[in-house]
Amino acid sequence: MLKISLVQFTPEFGAPAKNLQHIAGLLQGVETDIILLPELCTTGYSFLNQAEALAAAERLDGESIAFFKQLANEHKAMVIAGFAERDGENVYNSALIALPGGELKVYRKTHLFFREKVCFSEGNSGFFIVDHPLKDCKVGVMVCNDWRYPEAARSLALLGADIIACPSNLVSNVWGIGMAARALENKVYVAVANRCGTETRQMNDGSTQSLTFTGGSVVYNFTGEPIEQADKTEQRVTSLEIDPLLTRDKFFNAYNDLLNDRRPEYYLG
Repeated sequence: MLKISLVQFTPEFGAPAKNLQHIAGLLQGVETDIILLPELCTTGYSFLNQAEALAAAERLDGESIAFFKQLANEHKAMVIAGFAERDGENVYNSALIALPGGELKVYRKTHLFFREKVCFSEGNSGFFIVDHPLKDCKVGVMVCNDWRYPEAARSLALLGADIIACPSNLVSNVWGIGMAARALENKVYVAVANRCGTETRQMNDGSTQSLTFTGGSVVYNFTGEPIEQADKTEQRVTSLEIDPLLTRDKFFNAYNDLLNDRRPEYYLG
């Protein structure tokens, strides 16, 4: 068995030190194997342009990254957290995967959403899985809007993921349909850490952009059913135990295997 903990909270825009302190407080005393945090959880979400995102972004030797590496060591857990990553003059909407012992991997969001297209560079990391160093568990990562593209989750399933972890800043109410389907169609657990709260920014043209995030952080069983889910507004850590080994037999009846029955020679795209 493996214990996973989803952190749902309201980051303060442009206040990374306060956000890290908030995260540390929520996780105090939590014993777990995987800690999953929202997308862009260190900075907040609503950047106006690439220059603003770049100014807020961190390289992999930044303070937030050091915090998450320390968190992984203290909790003896895999930590997955969304952050703005600076690489030269590029800025990516990224998720770090910090392992106890200091190893760090980074996934860069493949499918940018809405105004992210004017703030971030398109992700170029590709999809990959990470073996948990202390548990028999293979974890794949996608970020928020990646859920809309079945190819993202399918790629991770084909690579052998038992769990797909999805740091998110979701603003719609339709994602539950898609996330549940991603779990069912790949026979994997899907864990979603979504933020809550509202961010309001004054746009360059004088208009106001207000985004309210829908919370509801959840782990979906490989049957597509929610196992446990937070409400839309509460700031909390949701922890539960799952068995990653149950995802590895891809048969759903005596004759049909989800992955081996695929016939990609007939698929378009």
